[in-house]
Amino acid sequence: MKNRSGFVLTGGASRRMGRDKALLEWQGTTLVERIAKRVREAAGSVALVGHPERYTALGIPGIADRRPDAGPLGGIEAALAASDADWNLIVACDMPCVTTPFLDSLLTEAERSGADCLVPVTPDGRVQPLCAAYNRRCLEPFTEALDRGIRSAAGALELVRAALRPFENDTWAANVNDPEDLAHHPACPEANGLR
Repeated sequence: MKNRSGFVLTGGASRRMGRDKALLEWQGTTLVERIAKRVREAAGSVALVGHPERYTALGIPGIADRRPDAGPLGGIEAALAASDADWNLIVACDMPCVTTPFLDSLLTEAERSGADCLVPVTPDGRVQPLCAAYNRRCLEPFTEALDRGIRSAAGALELVRAALRPFENDTWAANVNDPEDLAHHPACPEANGLR
C-alpha cells in the first residue's frame, strides 16, 4: 500500500449556487481543477468523487458515490473504499483558498498523530471535516454510520479517534456556496494557515 492519496468531493447538488460549483470559473481555471491540482501536489494523486461523467473532459480520474444522496459522508466513504493508501486527503470542491503547503501540513501531521483522522478547526471553533486527512481505518465506522442513517461528516467524527487541529487563521476555509459568495470571495493568499 502507498501512504497517501487525494480526493476532491464533487457530488453536491449545488442548489444554492444554481449550477455545478465544481465547474465555476476561478482565476483562469475551474474550482475543481484548482483544488485538484493542490490535492495532487500534496498527496501524490487525485480523483474526483461524485459524478464522474460530468468531469470526463477534465482528464481527472473519477469515482462514483457508492450511495447517491448520502451527503458528504457518503463521498468520504466512497473515497476511502476506493483508496489503496493509508492516509487520504479529502477536500470539498468549493474551497479555492486551500494551498499545497497547507494540505501537505495536514497529511504530515496526520501521519504523525496516531489518530484515525486529522481535521482542521477555524479560529472560531468550526470543525472542517471536508478538508481533512483520513486513515483507511475510518472506512468501517463511517460505513456503519451511514447504515444507521448518519449523514453528517462532523457527526461521524465521534465514531473514530479524531485529532482536531486548530489554526490561527481561516482563509483556507473560505468556501463558495452561492453567487454572492462567488462575487465577494476574498483574494486567496499563496500561503495560509500554516501557523
